[in-house]
Amino acid sequence: MESIGIASLLIIIINIVFSYNGFLKKSFFEKYKFNVYEILENKEYIRLISSGFLHVSWTHLLFNIVSLYSFSQIIETSLGSINFLLIYFGSLIGGDLLSLYIHRYHSDYSSVGASGAICGIIFACIALFPEIGIGPMFLPIHIPGWIYGLVYVLFSIYGIRSKDDNIGHEAHLGGALIGLIISIIIEPSSLSENYWIILLITIPCIVFIYLILTKPHILLVDNLFFKKQDNYYNIDHKYNAEKIASQKEIDTILEKINKKGINSLNKTEQAKLDKFSKQL
Repeated sequence: MESIGIASLLIIIINIVFSYNGFLKKSFFEKYKFNVYEILENKEYIRLISSGFLHVSWTHLLFNIVSLYSFSQIIETSLGSINFLLIYFGSLIGGDLLSLYIHRYHSDYSSVGASGAICGIIFACIALFPEIGIGPMFLPIHIPGWIYGLVYVLFSIYGIRSKDDNIGHEAHLGGALIGLIISIIIEPSSLSENYWIILLITIPCIVFIYLILTKPHILLVDNLFFKKQDNYYNIDHKYNAEKIASQKEIDTILEKINKKGINSLNKTEQAKLDKFSKQL
């Protein structure tokens, strides 16, 4: 095993320190997390990068750090620190831009996590060195890197659909594709040498990104293994019911303004009206 490079080590340290601050201070977490409204309306573009160094829990952080440690060494050693950082930050920003586009009309959407950047490193590593073996630390068990990468993508797809956390799973897919593309640009020969593995891990990403861009209602799934809806109350019904209920609330508020003036609204009604205005 290669020794860890200085750039990889610095990225790991920054992730730990930044995330720890986020665990301790909610204000810090809120200030730097990915948030659609703050990015698009308040032009806080730093969140496209800073959110990649925050995590929702120690488990989330540990999983990402182990994944980064496992794959970063060979990339930095083989391509150099500059190219490693190019792949890392290119994947981080690319993944968040995909999330921003997908959720451009969801002003309250937010997420955190280095997974987009790490997924880019993983896919770059698989594209260049598909034979690499990955296994749990301190255990003599290894699986091919391309299998690990495929499982990682499938987990991301499940995470997008289940919507049961605050992790930016959409960024995994965008980051993965950006990392793979940059690595192929750096080492063009990898495309002809490892084309079947590149296709195997790229096709699911492209197909699912196409689906979530063209059919966003597929995101409205409570859980792939446990659905709250019964057979007669499907995803479309839930989506339409939520839209109708929300519109009725707004209509009631507007009617109140018409009769009594805007100063008659209470704080809850004002907040709902503000949120509705931002979405428009």
